Amino acid sequence: MITIIDYGISNIGSVANALNKLGFFFKISADPLVLRQSTVLILPGVGQAATGMRNLKNRGLDKEIIKQINQGKSFLGICLGMQLLFDFSQEGNVDCLGILKGEVKRFKLERKIPQIGWNQVKFVNKKNKKQFKEIPENSYFYFVNSYYCVPEDKSIVAGVSEYGETFASVVVKNNILATQFHPEKSGESGFQLIRNFINISPC
Repeated sequence: MITIIDYGISNIGSVANALNKLGFFFKISADPLVLRQSTVLILPGVGQAATGMRNLKNRGLDKEIIKQINQGKSFLGICLGMQLLFDFSQEGNVDCLGILKGEVKRFKLERKIPQIGWNQVKFVNKKNKKQFKEIPENSYFYFVNSYYCVPEDKSIVAGVSEYGETFASVVVKNNILATQFHPEKSGESGFQLIRNFINISPC
């Protein structure tokens, strides 16, 4: 079962629409019990890291997400849902879930912030071929972000983009796929990424 995690600060509607168009059955839930019963978890996100972490904690979802990921459950983090996986975010100076080592930094002020619109993603780790199946190299995806992730372990970086500097736009580690862009708003390439992720997950 696929579950979109509802923590009151996310783009649930667009993710749900994408899954409907792709023909996948799913639930939307803030219930930790539903997360335990699921085989695939999706954490979307639009908004501030501090608010996101507060909402996760208030719902008892922070510890449950960590537990389910550590147990090997397939997990897709989108935009803020990617950033919250790391140790710390400069957005609100907040400790995050700490599942991935590293921090989230703000783009330098010489660029227009937030980055809004289409940007290319260069796939840099060929071992992740299944996740990127049938997606052309240097495809464009849709971004809305003022902050970006800086993983300590560079081997988990699976895709990079340019916005004044090179930053990690996709990370893959074991059962985790996380994207700084919004695949659900990125046309066929984004839909294909979601399709690939779910198809290689034990639904």
